[in-house]
Amino acid sequence: MTNSIEEIEFTDVILAMGTNTTENHPVLSSRIKRAVRQRGAKLIVIDPREIDLVKYATLWLRQKPGTDVAVLNGMMNIIITEGIYAKEYVENRTEGFEALKKTVAAYTPKHVEKISGVPAEDLKAAARLYAKANKASILYAMGMTQHITGTDNVKSCANISMLCGKIGIEGGGVNPLRGQNNVQGACDMGALPTVFPAYQPVANDETRAKFEKAWGAALPAKPGKTIVEIMDGAHKGEIKALYIMGENPMISDPDLTHVEASLKHLDLLIVQDIFLTETARLADVVLPSACFAEKDGTFTNTERRVQRVRKAVPAPGQAKADWEIIAGISAKMGYPMNYASAAEIMAEINAVAPSYAGITYERLEKEGIQWPCPNTGHPGTRFLHKDRFSRGRGLFHAIEYIPPAEQTDDEYPIILSTGRVLYHYHTGTMTRLSQGSMERCPESLVEINPRDAEKLGIEDGQTVKVTSRRGTLQAKAKITTRSDRGTIFMNFHFHEAAVNFLTNPALDPIGKIPEYKVCAVRVEAA
Repeated sequence: MTNSIEEIEFTDVILAMGTNTTENHPVLSSRIKRAVRQRGAKLIVIDPREIDLVKYATLWLRQKPGTDVAVLNGMMNIIITEGIYAKEYVENRTEGFEALKKTVAAYTPKHVEKISGVPAEDLKAAARLYAKANKASILYAMGMTQHITGTDNVKSCANISMLCGKIGIEGGGVNPLRGQNNVQGACDMGALPTVFPAYQPVANDETRAKFEKAWGAALPAKPGKTIVEIMDGAHKGEIKALYIMGENPMISDPDLTHVEASLKHLDLLIVQDIFLTETARLADVVLPSACFAEKDGTFTNTERRVQRVRKAVPAPGQAKADWEIIAGISAKMGYPMNYASAAEIMAEINAVAPSYAGITYERLEKEGIQWPCPNTGHPGTRFLHKDRFSRGRGLFHAIEYIPPAEQTDDEYPIILSTGRVLYHYHTGTMTRLSQGSMERCPESLVEINPRDAEKLGIEDGQTVKVTSRRGTLQAKAKITTRSDRGTIFMNFHFHEAAVNFLTNPALDPIGKIPEYKVCAVRVEAA
């Protein structure tokens, strides 16, 4: 997030796009509700489903899945045409405005209505409300990123925020809501194929030399592969061994038939986890690791806040902290990692990651600190880009709308979108072992619009068969207006109805994220 969680409660307008916040980030959603109910903030929801936040919204734009760029370009068309953009901000703090203006000129409200289904007058109302606000915050999540145009979607959010002068101010910004508790921290520490810790590029000779000196080893200049690319490499025999930690691709990755075949092609599969997951059942070696309450360390949350995690109970059996397992294997392979504690690892992070330089264990004993924090005298950074962008001027990107990779046809006439429900977490590894969670949500359901259900002769609670170009599954139907006509929704928590047997592995060419949110299917009574 460019801004802080607490600022959401004290802004004037919240634009929530592609985020089912009440179910995926229930604590954070309480801030949104309080902002609306108690402080008079206006909420704009842009989402194909009638999510819970719609009840609190001043405006709800129900776009067709995969048309987000067109909607945002349409809003910017209105803002520029009506002259309600932040002219001084654009002139002094940005570049590329003329190219943006030229591109969005074609996205008139009527044209966007044809693409997205959003009524032109609703689009105008949303654009005016956002642009004229003193402070306005954009919140988004995987409903924006899990498309072949995910990077374009995010850049479009940055475009409209800069256009209206809403970045670099308290209560503003572009704020991605992370999907897991330490996703931000994992990315910060270099768990991406293109960067070292603190987003320092592996292809940069100077940066690489810095880490080679710190780690005493030669490092490759070529970026690695992303998850879907790794599976493709395993399937082709290019990747022989895979070490998976705390991830369950046999439920979470797209096109699971391909994933299973890829994992079985490996010479060696190692899984490190706290439970025997669906993926671990395929492994040659399973390494039992400690859970969050059984180890020391830090988590970095969605607002860039680094927080201490303290060991509360001993790990069961032979389970060890993840870093201990990694260090032990590394030593056996001839590269000693001589750490005595998680605190020593944090000290190394302070030395090699500039944004974490001032976030020491000693300081974290008292409170969490938000990066960037360049030294121990720095208080941390509540919001980014206050006086300037990291590159100097903010760069507008002129982006054209691109349709989803997979279109409906006579054989597959319905769009499937996937997501989560409040009572389960990710692949259900933990929550499906919880009696309370399973009582509240014991199975996967197919959300289908009443008019589609009537047309297909399907009743509520009836078992239906859902088929895509990649696979078939069965689950019970839930007749509801939450899903629009021509669309269905399923969660991905249940292996008994693993929705990712159906999803399309087509990738965003830049971010390499699969298109989980748009998949052509047919639905029929089982």
